[in-house]
Amino acid sequence: MPRPLSRRAALGLAAGLAPGVVLTACGSGSPAPGAGSAGSTGSTGGGSAGGTRTVRHARGESTVPARASRVVVLDTDALDSVVTLGLSPVGATTVAAGAPFPAYLPAERLSGTKPVGAIGQPGLETIAALRPDLILSNQVRDDKRYDELSKIAPTVLSRTTGPTWKENVRLHAEALGRQTEAEAADAAYRTRLRDLVTALGGPARAAATRVEMARFLAGAPTRLYLNDTFVGSLFKDIGLGRPANQDKPGFSMEISPEQVDQAAADVIFYSVYGDAAKSDRGRITEGALWKSLDAVRSGRVFGVDDSLWMLGIGYTGAGLILDEIRRDLAPAGG
Repeated sequence: MPRPLSRRAALGLAAGLAPGVVLTACGSGSPAPGAGSAGSTGSTGGGSAGGTRTVRHARGESTVPARASRVVVLDTDALDSVVTLGLSPVGATTVAAGAPFPAYLPAERLSGTKPVGAIGQPGLETIAALRPDLILSNQVRDDKRYDELSKIAPTVLSRTTGPTWKENVRLHAEALGRQTEAEAADAAYRTRLRDLVTALGGPARAAATRVEMARFLAGAPTRLYLNDTFVGSLFKDIGLGRPANQDKPGFSMEISPEQVDQAAADVIFYSVYGDAAKSDRGRITEGALWKSLDAVRSGRVFGVDDSLWMLGIGYTGAGLILDEIRRDLAPAGG
């Protein structure tokens, strides 16, 4: 079963962030900005009353407050960004109607955040009633609603999520006027990476360990995640090895219970989305092919929290995942 995320783990991330990062626990269109490419003009005062800036994003340009304070976020990556950068959003979407916000984020930071609908189906009237001064989302979820959202408040869209998560945090920070906080979060993340690689025995040993992420989905085939994903980018940042059939561009590959040999790796992390009984987990993990895999035979199979590893697309989520990888793969005392 996936391990529950402890409060100690959440607090550990907060301790690992550099000063200035506030945490109480832990398509098509114009190109999304790259490193340092999000542009701005005009005043850069310390609050909404201090002026405005023009931010370039996937749908063009938006004039935003110099330092937004009433923010609505419409996907989990933007939610992670806002919390990591020191704000509590006034509104946010959830993964499904009535679902809670991601459990890896500190509940006290989201206690005043109002659900505004499911991801990809936000309630425009609910958003408008919150009187936001900024809306953050991406083209994958809300491109078709961009004009309507922009009538409510300045709206900034990234192109997508997943492997572009660090680029997206820079865009979110530009829109929020919190670039300093984003730089501190990135520095803390890089420090954690260096410490993790050292704990794993150095770059060569990390690269020699083939790691994969599998996801059992209710009512759908099992997925093995490739490089163009959030978790794939973390494995690459760490310098971990990847099975040859998964070390390539793309989102994921699907396997049936008869194709479990495609999941061969030295280490397998896995999660479950939805009702496990309606997924292939039982058929796969109880079969002879699964039991013959090197990772299974050596006891290096680890269940993880789906909401963190699949939805924690930002520095807070990434830091907690690095902590779990260190706990599971580093030698004792590493």
